[in-house]
Amino acid sequence: MDRFTLEIITNVLTAIGDEMFTTLQRTAQSSLIFEVLDFAVGATDARGELVSQGQGVPGFIGTLDAAVKAVIAKHAGNLSPGDVFITNDPYGGGGTHLSDVSIVMPVFHSGDLVAFTVNKAHWSELGGKNAGSISADATEVYQEGLQIPNIKAFSGGQPDPSVLDIFAANVRLPDMTLGDMWAGVAAARMGERCI
Repeated sequence: MDRFTLEIITNVLTAIGDEMFTTLQRTAQSSLIFEVLDFAVGATDARGELVSQGQGVPGFIGTLDAAVKAVIAKHAGNLSPGDVFITNDPYGGGGTHLSDVSIVMPVFHSGDLVAFTVNKAHWSELGGKNAGSISADATEVYQEGLQIPNIKAFSGGQPDPSVLDIFAANVRLPDMTLGDMWAGVAAARMGERCI
């Protein structure tokens, strides 16, 4: 490949990360995301290898590919355009703690899986024994909030209403929590459009 083509591809991949980053920041409901910038975005190839990233928390960027690979491992053969997967599993998929939620979306071209878009953001409220889902004295993971075990939350671009109901019923600030989820979905969709 000549260096001019390589430079164009490099700039396109950088732009994908930048567009996803700006989308998530501008649409999030939580100040932890839109002011503190406690999130990261990126895109992987079809195998889950990171090929693009935006600005963001380095510790989150380092876990984006693990979230995608966990989706591939659990849902291989059951991926369709418009699907969105959500996880905050601290024991798999590059988990950190329950408040750090990953959103993964497969990207298709002419019916073939070509990439994934992914983001990870610190949602302000996921339930648990303390407001804000941070418990320095927690003795078990259940006290920290709602666990999301790598689930398909959207099929064919449409949200599963039952999943949204579970989120809303288990957090103190459902509008903010669901708003942050929608911001993550918007960022993933922006990445899909850019790819």
